[in-house]
Amino acid sequence: MDAAPHERRARRFARAVRALLPSTGDYRDLKRTWRGDLVAGVTVGIVALPLALGFGVSSGLTAEAGLVTAIVAGLLAAVFGGSNVQVSGPTGAMVVVLVPIVASHGAGAVAAISVLAGVVVLAAGLLRLGRAVSFIPWPVIEGFTLGIAVIIFVQQVPLLVSPTPAGAGEHSSNAVVAAAQAVAGADRAYVPWALGAAAVVVACMLVAPRIHPALPGSLIGIAIVTVLAVVLPTPLAVIGALPSSLPAPAFPAVGPATLGDLAMPALTVAALAAIESLLSARVAASLADTGPYDPDRELVGQGVASIGSGLFGGMPATGAIARTAVNVRSGGRSRLASIVHAAVLLGVVLFASGPVGAIPLAALAGVLMLTAVRMVHLATVRSLLRSTRADASAFLLTAIVTVSFDLIVAVVIGVLFAGIFALRGLAGATAVHREEPPGPPSPEDARIAIIRVDGPLFFAAADKVFDAVTALRDVTVVVLRMSRIELVDATGARVLTDIVQTLERRGVTVLIKGVQPGHEELFRTVGVLDSLRHRNHLFEDLPAAVEHARDHVRRRFGARTT
Repeated sequence: MDAAPHERRARRFARAVRALLPSTGDYRDLKRTWRGDLVAGVTVGIVALPLALGFGVSSGLTAEAGLVTAIVAGLLAAVFGGSNVQVSGPTGAMVVVLVPIVASHGAGAVAAISVLAGVVVLAAGLLRLGRAVSFIPWPVIEGFTLGIAVIIFVQQVPLLVSPTPAGAGEHSSNAVVAAAQAVAGADRAYVPWALGAAAVVVACMLVAPRIHPALPGSLIGIAIVTVLAVVLPTPLAVIGALPSSLPAPAFPAVGPATLGDLAMPALTVAALAAIESLLSARVAASLADTGPYDPDRELVGQGVASIGSGLFGGMPATGAIARTAVNVRSGGRSRLASIVHAAVLLGVVLFASGPVGAIPLAALAGVLMLTAVRMVHLATVRSLLRSTRADASAFLLTAIVTVSFDLIVAVVIGVLFAGIFALRGLAGATAVHREEPPGPPSPEDARIAIIRVDGPLFFAAADKVFDAVTALRDVTVVVLRMSRIELVDATGARVLTDIVQTLERRGVTVLIKGVQPGHEELFRTVGVLDSLRHRNHLFEDLPAAVEHARDHVRRRFGARTT
């Protein structure tokens, strides 16, 4: 008999664990979707190549690190993640976080941070924290995106003004300040070549889709610039030699002292990886009928992906909304598409590392600059700025803090700011009304106040309700109507107790009418009901409460009320 509850709990635990692991059910529709998945996978692989190279360089690491991340993390997240169509790898948002980390701790620390952050994200998935992203308001997400776009754009400036961009410590860790410093020390002979290379790539990215939507403009532009850089005697800096195979996996060498130093950067990276991946997966689920996504499993998959990337010497990975959107629009409907995308990139490493190493850095800067511009949708910005003052302020504040200070701090401040305005609006919905007694008027009614509380009764509205009710004068009985209260917290319940006790000390009898079943236990626990003078002062309907109030006035004042 005693074993039955334990067995049920064990079965529930086993089901919960299985739900977070890959299964054959992930590929149940493969017979129907495999052709579209193959086409989409190749397409996304082509699109991802310049982005992986560019984000690897922009992060302060190498193009190789970006490619390794796209291959290893892209594969692992596809297999273990909670979305059928999510494409993962290095992203602009992660670059924004990694640049100051590389400047402070060195490039060698990134692999260790990737593993540590992956463990944190994996734990968050196992703890079922995947729904937490729903608490981030839309204006904060858009402000966060605008700030990231600005940072990605200005991070490319040093690549366009000098063949040898400043190393860690030579320029400010703030991207905008570093860009200004780079411009101040620009190599005037180099700038025209670099701007020309970036302009060619941008032009190809703008024109190619107009000729045919399937043409990869970024890859065409990079190919043209690379050929010109090889044929002509240009000063353009290039990626350099790349290995023709993946590095062997190895645990990053981290001592106990170093581990403590990397803890906060790892938590920052983990928070970003979780937020961006869940947002991307949620958007992907709305792009087409690709099946539901499991946010908890998505965290597990992203955690495994970052751990794997770190073991191979890569950088932390997240879900990439731009590449995911390309996947869905190209016909991807199962995990096979993301797996093929990783295989395409692996083929580049194995068979085309030489040509890739000859790509000018200015060409990659052009790709990322236009990518940053495309991240910002002017229609969305306009609609937010024309919306409520609170939402517009949260949007702008998040964007400014993202650019000026720190991305995760910006999200926290944005959520807190939006939350304060939301609480203020919710508190504004709380109202206190004085009503006339129902039925024919009675001489006793002048000494009776019927008070109806509407809306939420919680900490932000508690003082408002207390002041309104306790301001009553020249009454003998107060009837508090509770049936219109939408929600109540412990502070709201405590204020009701204070109201009853304050009025009773003045000699005013308090009756409570219409306590909802969902509120009764809280009222009893906090002491609202015990504060009543008599247990018969609790009523379910208003006529009975009013009749009791009139009777109380008659008993107290007798003929003086007639």
